[in-house]
Amino acid sequence: MKIFENQVYLSDLDETIQNVIHMDKLQNSRILITGVTGTIGSYLVDTLVRYNNKFQAGIKIYAAGRNIEKMQQRFGTDNNSEIIFLSYDMMKPIGFDNGVDYIIHAAGNAHPAAFNGDPVGTIMGNVQGTYQLLSYAKQQGAKRFLYVSSGEVYGQGDVALDSFSEDYVGVLDINSPRSCYPMSKRTAENLCSSYYSQFGLETVMVRPCHTYGPYMTESDSRANVQFMKNALAGQNIVLKSAGTQMRSYCYVADCASAILTVLLNGEVGESYNIANSTARTTIAGLAETIAKVSGTNVIFEDPTATDIANRTPIAKQVLNSQKLESLGWKGQFSVDEGIEHTYLILKSL
Repeated sequence: MKIFENQVYLSDLDETIQNVIHMDKLQNSRILITGVTGTIGSYLVDTLVRYNNKFQAGIKIYAAGRNIEKMQQRFGTDNNSEIIFLSYDMMKPIGFDNGVDYIIHAAGNAHPAAFNGDPVGTIMGNVQGTYQLLSYAKQQGAKRFLYVSSGEVYGQGDVALDSFSEDYVGVLDINSPRSCYPMSKRTAENLCSSYYSQFGLETVMVRPCHTYGPYMTESDSRANVQFMKNALAGQNIVLKSAGTQMRSYCYVADCASAILTVLLNGEVGESYNIANSTARTTIAGLAETIAKVSGTNVIFEDPTATDIANRTPIAKQVLNSQKLESLGWKGQFSVDEGIEHTYLILKSL
């Protein structure tokens, strides 16, 4: 893959590996990752491949997704000894039977257009898919199961708070179809904790904030992805609102090291926010950063009905990272650094 020829990307992967606490515990293990064609899942696979190549770690990677051809195009077919591609659909029974030590469940609708267009499927996929994988992990005698949840579980948080810690519970509109995503993520987290309590399978959960990086799908409707696509095309960055919402943003290299750190060191049955305490800005501030890196401008346009429907009602989503940092983890990439790396890598492809 051409991305592995990019020195910035390789350096980021090395930074990720260096920032994982006790990564050596993964040597000679078998790891199943779902959602491997997404921003987070794809980077996790690349991290493990890089770790294998540099340290002969002997990790067997089961990369699971709906489209094997798409996975092979993304990761290539030259690493068959370490990557095994598995057909996986959250809405269907699991059709493989491979021994596994760790499972990272990162699959699911993750952008507004996807879960607004299919709220029922979003709910059932998050809950049913997680249950099936938990049962599979128990059947295979897995050591640990990590669920990738979302910072959206906090819903409408108190904007007077500096940040939201894991024990904070915000407000969600139960009757809004837009709540299908955060509510089903909450349910899946509780399912993981309950599964540990009832069956003894070790589970941990992570709540990433707004994660971005050099791999984006064409259908991704999130604002940061649209901004970056504009920038790469040499077009102005288009804002459809004032963009005053404050957010934690996390470069995928930090997100991946946090996930692996929690997988190996997190307290069983607990959830951990994933955020870099120094990487906070508004949506407008993010747009300005991307424009600065790409030499473009930020302009404002009236939103369409679809834009309004996909717009998040959450005014503030800043996550407290102290619990994660207590494991020894520390974020390495500021918003400026992460955006610059993302742009440089994508521009080279």
